[in-house]
Amino acid sequence: MDEKQKNNNKTRLPKSAIIVIAVLIVAAVIIYLVWNSGVTNQTDNTAATTDYAPATVADVTAGQMLSKSYCQSCHMYPSPDLLNRGKWKTLLPQMGLRLGIKEHRGEDYTTTIKDYTPPSKPALTDKQWQNILDFYMNTAPLKLPAQNRQVQITRELPFFAFKTPGDSFLGKQVLGSYVKIDNSVKPARIFVADGQSHKLFLLTNKLKVLDSINTTGPVVDLLFDKDKIWVCTIGRELGANIDKLGTITELKISPAGKMALNTKPIFDKLARPVQVLAADLNGDKKTDYLICEFGSLTGELSWMENKGDGTFTRHIISSLPGAIKAYFDYSTNKTTPDIWVLFAQGEEGIYHYTNNGSGQFQEKRILEFPPIYGSSFFELVDVNHDGYKDIVYTCGDNGNATLVLKPYHGVYVFLNDKHGNYIQKYFYPINGCYKAIARDFDGDGNIDIATISLFTDARQTDEGFVYLKNLGGLNFKPYALPQDTRFERAVTMDAGNLNGDGKPDLVIGNAYFDFGPFGYNIKESLFFILKNKQ
Repeated sequence: MDEKQKNNNKTRLPKSAIIVIAVLIVAAVIIYLVWNSGVTNQTDNTAATTDYAPATVADVTAGQMLSKSYCQSCHMYPSPDLLNRGKWKTLLPQMGLRLGIKEHRGEDYTTTIKDYTPPSKPALTDKQWQNILDFYMNTAPLKLPAQNRQVQITRELPFFAFKTPGDSFLGKQVLGSYVKIDNSVKPARIFVADGQSHKLFLLTNKLKVLDSINTTGPVVDLLFDKDKIWVCTIGRELGANIDKLGTITELKISPAGKMALNTKPIFDKLARPVQVLAADLNGDKKTDYLICEFGSLTGELSWMENKGDGTFTRHIISSLPGAIKAYFDYSTNKTTPDIWVLFAQGEEGIYHYTNNGSGQFQEKRILEFPPIYGSSFFELVDVNHDGYKDIVYTCGDNGNATLVLKPYHGVYVFLNDKHGNYIQKYFYPINGCYKAIARDFDGDGNIDIATISLFTDARQTDEGFVYLKNLGGLNFKPYALPQDTRFERAVTMDAGNLNGDGKPDLVIGNAYFDFGPFGYNIKESLFFILKNKQ
């Protein structure tokens, strides 16, 4: 035996070992493909949609007419092409239950919506409902089209410096439910809420922790009302539920930065409140409070009338669920404001409520969106500098029965035609877009847009933060964090001037969960700062 043969014999593995290694490799590949089929390729649901029997042209046509009558009675008409067939197959039983259909041809609908009591009688017959099913299941696409990005994202961010706090904020699971740059004091300070541990942190603008306190649930809003600070907690958890455990409580901060919550909330038993605002809404020179109760199956937009003796009377403006963002508008009346509100559930849309001066409101729907858009945020800002406020709007909430990548998710700009009509003039697709802040970040006179996304495509890690630099005339160039930045998705974001240089900085609340068969064993920060470098 020569030397070469000896060496080959030394390195050759037994046949049994080779078989074991091959099996392990194949198994790993199968697990990887199965895991990622549900995470990274959410648009491909063809395997679950080929088992639906085709219907006649007459039945499909009848279903189309019925859908426009019944589906449109509750919200904007949902066109079949907004979802693939697999998602319609999951969603339609929920819609049927809302129409009083508890069972259809052997399929139980009663468990499709948790904690929901359907109408006692169905709104349509078995045949009519089947026609609607036939229409959607025979005309919806097998899968949704991909995003249509005219301009690709550049993976660099020369406008901001990325900065993280200390190791104490690192974790394999982090959820920054609320962040705030407080410019009511100098130097500025930062509030950060941990949505998992139910803690609220107060930090200096140098990211030094001044204090932290426990809260009854995830903090989702802070209101700075003259000499008072109010803390809004959504309940015991962020997820959808019918509980009424939300609170609004006064927060006191000592000169040394020590925080203390009042033992008794000013408002409690709220249905998942997400925002509170203060103003004199009825002209009696007392501070009233507007509350957006997002709710779940039910919700309210209401205002609390200050009676002047420490008590309040609730007035319901709208009983629609999903009120997620509101603004006061003093352009019509300098003393009692109008209200602009985004509803992000069911009847999704932006509404304007005109105040008659005594706290009574007249509703006008400004923009309407399909009920599966997942509206998430809007701002009123004069984008084109014509003296009229425009609307910057995002949709991307995918936390429902239609979890699939949607090509219409992203950030929109609707320009005011100077007559109160809003026309879409810009759209940039971003999967799961959750919030947008429109500011002139670089001081060139153009309104730029900073966005975050929660429900990102795992294959496109650039979507977590996208900065749309306005080159003029609604011509935006998109930028994102560099490839090696440990960040994928966010829940919240705020803009403010951290160091007193007059330039808006950003603080972002991270949402990171390292789990599953391929956990990375990597920790990320609860929040981070994007310091303006312009």
